[in-house]
Amino acid sequence: MATFSKRDVLLAPCAALGLGVAARARGTSDGGAAFQDRRLDVAPGRFEPTAESLKAYRTPEWFRDAKLGIWAHWGPQAVPRQGDWYARFMYVPGHPHYDHHLKTYGHPSEAGYKDIIPLWKAEKFDPDALMDRYAAAGAKYFVSMGVHHDNFDLWNSRHHRWNAAAMGPKRDIVGAWKAAAKRRGLRFGVSEHLGASYTWWHPNHLYDQFWPKLGVRYDGADPRYADLYHDNRDEPYLNTPASWYTKNAKFHAHWFERIRDLIDSYQPDLLYSDGGLPFGEVGRSLLAHLYNSRATRNGELQAVYASKDWGPGEFHKEWGVQDVERGVLDGINPLPWQTDTSNGDWFYNEQDKYKTAADVITMLADIVSKNGNMLLNVVLYADGSLPPESEQLLAEMAAWMKINSEAIHGTRPWKVHGEGPTEAGVGMFKEKVDYTARDIRFTTRGESLYAIALGQPSGTTTIRSLATGNPFEVRRVRRVRLLGHRVPVSFRQMSSALVIDIPDTLSTRHATVFKIDFG
Repeated sequence: MATFSKRDVLLAPCAALGLGVAARARGTSDGGAAFQDRRLDVAPGRFEPTAESLKAYRTPEWFRDAKLGIWAHWGPQAVPRQGDWYARFMYVPGHPHYDHHLKTYGHPSEAGYKDIIPLWKAEKFDPDALMDRYAAAGAKYFVSMGVHHDNFDLWNSRHHRWNAAAMGPKRDIVGAWKAAAKRRGLRFGVSEHLGASYTWWHPNHLYDQFWPKLGVRYDGADPRYADLYHDNRDEPYLNTPASWYTKNAKFHAHWFERIRDLIDSYQPDLLYSDGGLPFGEVGRSLLAHLYNSRATRNGELQAVYASKDWGPGEFHKEWGVQDVERGVLDGINPLPWQTDTSNGDWFYNEQDKYKTAADVITMLADIVSKNGNMLLNVVLYADGSLPPESEQLLAEMAAWMKINSEAIHGTRPWKVHGEGPTEAGVGMFKEKVDYTARDIRFTTRGESLYAIALGQPSGTTTIRSLATGNPFEVRRVRRVRLLGHRVPVSFRQMSSALVIDIPDTLSTRHATVFKIDFG
């Protein structure tokens, strides 16, 4: 079979339908005009779907204290064991997912994504046992996938027959996750990726351009399954931010009804969108509805909305929490923010390379020092059990958190986020960093300062930011403790640096935490 570049793979199906890169759908660019004669049903409260009203948002303290959330980015796309975006690329000839699907399940004109869904049975799914592991690893909030780009709802949807309560596991996955999270005192969130699905899933309407199935349309073109595959044939996703969201107002209404049902059914503490806030006034209406429906009786806001500064959707830092996929921001951000990342591919991938506990813990310390949170997907098999790599990660994180959690949870940034020779790249998809023992990240709680060494120190640790006469802290260092050791460690505060003597045996692996008190 001929091979294609990524650009060829994305654009060739569009050419087959006579669509150019500049193809545009009918409809409004904002979505609000289409609803002039239809009131969007928004819960009463102080927030309205306007920029001025949404600027009154303030991030709740629970999110600022939590620092770490665990995400189950999980669903039918875990079944083929090939990783993320399987539902799209199984319809793109030349892509490995297409080849895998052809060999394993059959041609997508006959055995399409609809035939993958019944294979996702989640037969070993035990949300209570998993939540015990997540809480021990330090998670203070848990996020369930609500719906991915595959348009399959993981809850008992009022508006969509393609949902996990009716097929596949035949279980309300979101509801089961929420019950387990609440039993352990964790805040609960949901993620929605539906907004992008209307363009993202365009290839399922197409066909092979070669024998023996030349011109035979894939099953996405079958009108019997239009409610799963969408009937949007005018707007292909062209691997550009501008094509991420549909401009068709019909789909804006469809998105609003589905995600409002998700909010109303589960009252999440956090909602994540995979992109900016979609669809203009329609998206702002949903956001106002989330905030109004999650306010306490005295008006205190409990909800967090996390979205990306990317693509055609709206994004304003004042409206919610900025999310950075697989990356970080530069220095201490004045507003709370979030990194979303995974210990492997987003869905289980049998060829994948996994992050180690050291990778995750040092990234977490860097994020927290910059006023951020980490939302960490821990990869699951399709059956709901943990791969060995995820098992090991959770065990090592639990051991580290048992000793060092006070340097993470409930902390705030110091005057500077850290020091040392190594800095993470700024922005999305720049998360691979090799830190050393000289790389230090700072957090504070009360009067104490925590210095987290991102490598394994030996001999001495030098902290230049705490030299006498430094511009950050006028008080002298009174005591230094290594978390996990019962007695203080010896130190010398000099004009060049604070020098700490390292015990022969460290209390934990991966990152060493010093608690510093002043007098």
